[in-house]
Amino acid sequence: MLFLVPILACKAGGPGRGAFAMPPTPVEVTDVNPQTVRDRFHALGTLEADQNIEVVSEIGGKVRSINFVEGQPVQKGATLVQIEDAEYRAEAKRSEAQRQLAVTDFDRANKLHEQNVISTQELEDKRAGLEVAEANEELAKARLAKTRIIAPWSGLIGRKRVSDGGYVKAGDPITDLAGVDEIRVQFSAPERFFGALKSGIEVNITTPAFPGETFHGRVTVVDPIVDPATRNVQLVARIPNTQRRLRPGMSANVAVTLHERTRALMVPDESLFADGTQTFVYVVKPDSTVTKTAVRTGARDSSMVEVLEGLEPGTRVVKAGHQKLFEGAKVMPVASLEAMAQMSGGAPAGPGGTKGAAQAAETKPDSVKGGGGK
Repeated sequence: MLFLVPILACKAGGPGRGAFAMPPTPVEVTDVNPQTVRDRFHALGTLEADQNIEVVSEIGGKVRSINFVEGQPVQKGATLVQIEDAEYRAEAKRSEAQRQLAVTDFDRANKLHEQNVISTQELEDKRAGLEVAEANEELAKARLAKTRIIAPWSGLIGRKRVSDGGYVKAGDPITDLAGVDEIRVQFSAPERFFGALKSGIEVNITTPAFPGETFHGRVTVVDPIVDPATRNVQLVARIPNTQRRLRPGMSANVAVTLHERTRALMVPDESLFADGTQTFVYVVKPDSTVTKTAVRTGARDSSMVEVLEGLEPGTRVVKAGHQKLFEGAKVMPVASLEAMAQMSGGAPAGPGGTKGAAQAAETKPDSVKGGGGK
């Protein structure tokens, strides 16, 4: 018995040819669209009070009254502590009487000098006595004023270190006063960023005390000297703190925006590959074939890379699967993990599973993630 076996011819190069036709290679693709990119570096900083003093007594004496509540706000000019002032009042009263007596003596001597009864030297002695009496009165009144310790500016008062009826000496600490309506954050940056650092650039901070919240401020001080030991430059930024939630001594994660570009082209890190010293991507053409395209890259973060040259907005590139490709290979886009997550109810993503054009990307210059190293 004779069996007929059908022979199937695979067409590869067009009609009439018998070569095998390679099927399209499945790859993940992404569209390159303009995004807002901020070049940032990150550092660990420490919060400080805008103003901070240790309140001390300038004179010795017994504490008559403490007029503040620990940890509460106080206003400028408020009396914090009253030192017993009976002795100082008596001294001020005596010096005032001595000044009045010196005024009377000088007036009498002046009249006698006009009548040539006393010499000019005697008149000058009376004048000098009056000036000494006036100085003694001012000194006595100044000492009396120091018995009332007042707040030099508005802020938060600390714990008290003296008690009613206790004795304080000149220089003894009484409490602390901190101005926290505006908070300072001190941090450092590597010297390679020195050229881009200037007063007024944007700073965002987060702190473990308020997870998920971001506080905004600006750099106010760039130290003109780079530390020769660490090669870091010290910076100070100011953060509005009208609700007084941030407190001195807290740690802060600081993100400093060095540059912002509103139409940067970003591609996923895995879409790039190297050939020699040059970096390439595979661009998908309208006929679904790919071409190997050289690019020049810029700033990057953990997953995205900025392309400075080589691509145009709207270009479609191969995101994953380029290891199997060659020049002119035909590809078949497949759903990415992000797209599949979207179809299953996950968070929406931009074209090709990447961020959309309206979403800002954050990059770290030169792949730096910390601001405190050399």
